[in-house]
Amino acid sequence: MTNFRIEQLAFSSGAVTLMAASDARHTNWPVVYTLDDGQEIYVGESLNVVTRMRQHLDSPEKDRLKLIRVVVDDTFNKSVCLDLESYLIRLLAGDSKYRVLNRNEGITNADYFGRAKYQETFNEIFEELFHAGVFTRTIPQIENGDLFKLSPFKALNHDQATAIVDILEGLFHDIKINGRSTTVIQGDPGTGKTIIAIYLIKLIQDIATTVTIEHLDKDSIFSDFFVEENRKLLEGFRIAFVVPQQSLRASIQKVFHKTPGLHKDMVLTPFEVGESDQRFDLIIVDETHRLNQRANQPSAAQNRKFAEINAKLFGADDNVKTQADWITAQSNHQIFLLDPAQTIRPADLPRPVQAQLLAQAKRPYRLLSQMRVRGGVDYIEYIRKIFGSGPPNRQTFVNYEFRLYDDLSDMYAAILQKEKEVGLARLVAGFAWPWKSKTSSSVYDIEIDECQLRWNTVARDWINSPRSIAEVGSIHTVQGYDLNYAGVIVGLDLRYDPVANQLVVDRDSYHDKKGKENNPRLGVRYTDDDLLRFITNIYGVLCTRGIMGTYLYICDPQLRQYIRRFVTN
Repeated sequence: MTNFRIEQLAFSSGAVTLMAASDARHTNWPVVYTLDDGQEIYVGESLNVVTRMRQHLDSPEKDRLKLIRVVVDDTFNKSVCLDLESYLIRLLAGDSKYRVLNRNEGITNADYFGRAKYQETFNEIFEELFHAGVFTRTIPQIENGDLFKLSPFKALNHDQATAIVDILEGLFHDIKINGRSTTVIQGDPGTGKTIIAIYLIKLIQDIATTVTIEHLDKDSIFSDFFVEENRKLLEGFRIAFVVPQQSLRASIQKVFHKTPGLHKDMVLTPFEVGESDQRFDLIIVDETHRLNQRANQPSAAQNRKFAEINAKLFGADDNVKTQADWITAQSNHQIFLLDPAQTIRPADLPRPVQAQLLAQAKRPYRLLSQMRVRGGVDYIEYIRKIFGSGPPNRQTFVNYEFRLYDDLSDMYAAILQKEKEVGLARLVAGFAWPWKSKTSSSVYDIEIDECQLRWNTVARDWINSPRSIAEVGSIHTVQGYDLNYAGVIVGLDLRYDPVANQLVVDRDSYHDKKGKENNPRLGVRYTDDDLLRFITNIYGVLCTRGIMGTYLYICDPQLRQYIRRFVTN
């Protein structure tokens, strides 16, 4: 039986006065409410909603809003309301209708008595709000979208929250003494590195712009940072978020555009940082391992820019300087998000430079909690052993589907079925086929038995593009993204030598030109062992995209037989 009701009234002093007289619970009962004007929305909870509305009417940040909705339930308590408030904020931020005006420091994920039952009620409340036009998409549609997955409105786990508290304490100390700092956050796929970056940027912006602090959530571990001294320290504070990959950068820019206090022009390429005539106070770099060293760039224009930026920042085009050096030269404080096992191209930041960043970091952190893959840390380690460090003991994963297919058509059919059931199921592959369809849409790129497929037709936000379910994504379109199910095609670029009992590469079957290009400028030639590391890293990344499951089809019969030892169908 439903106990809640959702009241709707105008956001005006007269309506609030009538509210006070209509129900005693409006002045002495825990409720959750929303305020909106059709474009912006604020979500709150209060024990005295009438008094809270009067405070909002006096606030220049809220007085432009038009409509109140109040969720009242006889069984609500403070913990339930905090949970419902966070639930609605997360979903509203992930939907596309409103800009959410809330700060993110109070988002909670705390347990309490009867929570599972209350969350059933939350879904019913969502449905009523959905039919009232507050939401434009269903919960699964919202949760599968980039606005939800990359939103700063997240409940952090212990690892993430601890890192952010330490970073903020150190950052404010260093700003006070005009010091400089380098922080490195290292973590496997799915440990929430990108979420930390986006959350932290939103939190810093909120600290910088929050003038009145009397309504802060005092239980938040971040509430102590909202003080006048810190706000003044952040006056004119310039932040950039550097995202090397084009596709992921476009998705994050959409999130920043929809989030008050953030702007899409805060999300930059490494080149834009290097060319900037102004220094930044803080630069956060996502996927630091994908920054470039001095190597042949994808275009002549970028080669010229690389030389010009080096000369501008260091007085000469020094071959030793990398894009990581640009970041350090252009900012007082840097935060590098790093996973060395996701280095996939010769031009990527070299391993010695990554190791040097870690060794010299004033504040190094290691994230351990797995946030994406339901197979957990054990699955991540298992994949990396299969494709790298040597055969693991056979494991099964209770909450994760890890399957090997002998027929690509069967795997594709399974991916299509998962797309119908839960969405975000896609085929991905190593770059083991030429991209013929790039110049002729009448041809197929991947033809195996009866299965004919094409590479991704768009580079930006491919996963959410209309044709993606009929295409195959490359590493360059999926690195940094989540899928529910990934169907991974392992091409003939990776093989197994049963005599030597080891993985080997087939250089001629690897068709990413930049993926195997030597570096004459630095006098470096990349051996088959180097190429093996890049290619196995690629398959390691592809096999850790799926939240619920990973399906494998392997072209080389010997490699398929080898991998079969580790997969239970």
